Amino acid sequence: MKASNRDFLQTAKRAGARCRLYFLCGQDEAGASAAAAKIIEALPDAGERVDLSGGDLKSDPARLVDEARSTSLFGDTRHIVARVSGEDACAALESWCELVDRGEVSEGWPIFIIATSATDKSRSAKLLLNRDDALVGIFYPPDLGSVTSDVRAMADAAGMRLEGALAETIARAAGLDVRLAQSEVEKLALYLDASPQAPKRADQAAWDAIGASTEEDGFMPIVNAALGGELGKLPGELARMREVSLNPVAVVLALERRAVQLATLAPRLRRGDDMKSFLRANGVFFKEHREVGDQLMRWSGGKLERLVPRLADLHRSLLANSQTAELLLARELTQIARYAAARR
Repeated sequence: MKASNRDFLQTAKRAGARCRLYFLCGQDEAGASAAAAKIIEALPDAGERVDLSGGDLKSDPARLVDEARSTSLFGDTRHIVARVSGEDACAALESWCELVDRGEVSEGWPIFIIATSATDKSRSAKLLLNRDDALVGIFYPPDLGSVTSDVRAMADAAGMRLEGALAETIARAAGLDVRLAQSEVEKLALYLDASPQAPKRADQAAWDAIGASTEEDGFMPIVNAALGGELGKLPGELARMREVSLNPVAVVLALERRAVQLATLAPRLRRGDDMKSFLRANGVFFKEHREVGDQLMRWSGGKLERLVPRLADLHRSLLANSQTAELLLARELTQIARYAAARR
């Protein structure tokens, strides 16, 4: 089975219990992760979460099946979430398909594979497309309109009516990342004491009151300093990150979003194109034209193909090493900035 980000959740709901493995791929890692979280939340009894990495599955392909068939210490239910890059899970999926088809995995815990930089044309996806016990979801980069709609839906579920252009403001502040947008909506609902049973109206004043990120204290200045090779500006941005307690994982999510945006735009750009006209025609926010245009000139398609999975690996490292996350992020941002600066 196959679905896109527009109909993935509906397809998953129709598939029901017969779907045992979800392969979520495409450029929108945030959307894929959010979709997986919603399906897990809807499970009758999700139980214990078992996290695997691409390295785990690449070095030991049998581990996926082993975890799917294993039981926890106390006999509780469980589900498996694997975050991988490219084809890291391919051998593990081949093993899973083979053993399921031979009847050696008659039952197993649900498996969610979030495959950054893989597509529905990858070998991993092709193993699953014709199976009725697996669902392949392809998640394309979101646009402002779709994330704005998602924000309104989140607000409705939280018992809030958003006034005017507030949904769009939240979508932009989150860098079109639905996970960050969900977090902002939850903070706003908590501030207003809103709930489905006691709905409240949210306006710009309430949004300002919770200290929502702005262009000055948000993520994009540090993202632009790194991807733009601004070595003189980066130390100050790293210091600001510590001073205002920016979440390192959220910074990486913003970096990933911009890298994916650049990877989407780069193949469309032709020699001789007027950059401003090109960016305008491709829906880039006008305030970001200078930074995005400069970064497109620094990062070619091949370099972007390596940057995107590198950022995904950094994301996983930060999640696994929360105590040293700021140090890991600072080191990686410095390396990225040095590379970008050398391409002036």
